[in-house]
Amino acid sequence: MTETKIYEVLNWASLFLEKANREPKVAEILIQHHLGLSKQEWLLSLRNPISEEKHMQIKADIKKHAETGIPVQHLTGYEAFYGRSFEVNKNVLIPRPETEELILAIKEYIGSETDPVRIVDIGTGSGIIAITLALEFGTAEVFATDISSEALQVAKRNADQLKADVSFMKGDFLSPLMNETIPFDVIVSNPPYIAKSEAVELSDTVRNFDPELALFAEEDGLAAYYMIMAQVKEMPLKQGTLLAFEIGHTQGKRVKERIQHIFPDSHVEIKKDINGKDRIILASHLS
Repeated sequence: MTETKIYEVLNWASLFLEKANREPKVAEILIQHHLGLSKQEWLLSLRNPISEEKHMQIKADIKKHAETGIPVQHLTGYEAFYGRSFEVNKNVLIPRPETEELILAIKEYIGSETDPVRIVDIGTGSGIIAITLALEFGTAEVFATDISSEALQVAKRNADQLKADVSFMKGDFLSPLMNETIPFDVIVSNPPYIAKSEAVELSDTVRNFDPELALFAEEDGLAAYYMIMAQVKEMPLKQGTLLAFEIGHTQGKRVKERIQHIFPDSHVEIKKDINGKDRIILASHLS
């Protein structure tokens, strides 16, 4: 009996996914995951035989993804973000590449600040923003909040795994930190910003698997921004405090207007993502 080679499984899986209108690239990701192969080892391994057991596991996952749309990250259990690997599951939003640009914008704003900065990440989910900033700014004091206990468990495991020092707190947006007396340097959030009416436009991999709590917001998807701004207004601020949001690409104008209404002296900038869409809002001079 001839042994099945890795490249044969890849060909079958890619074709199977294509016929199911799924991304063929998923085949490579799942095979690498099941065989424990790095990107460097991958090309050198394509002609190697594959065990029947691994072949069946890969086949089952490929079919599951094709038929249900379950995200590949839920099958592998992780996603890469800013060069690091983060655990993800059904309780947290899967990290998106655009959010890396939020990190870059904050790093640019803080620059080579030598004093320790205080950062809070609101609605932290898997912890990607808080953990990445804690690791990028070694001396930063980083806090992170989320209303979901399940999400916080994932975030804490990620922080432990990556050896990041972050204080996690359970509560709605800034609620757990409303008694703080020392101003934050950075208040950042990638909150739920999709309007319920837009659910039908989402792919099934997002709509059926990302937690609703992390996706949808009332008031055309703007409710979370409005609530966070109202809380920020009640907190101690300083001239240099930065409010940084990831936004939906149609929301820039309205979020900017609301910030300027609540903080009349603020300087507000809308930044575009790699696809040329409005994606980040930076507001300073809030006090």
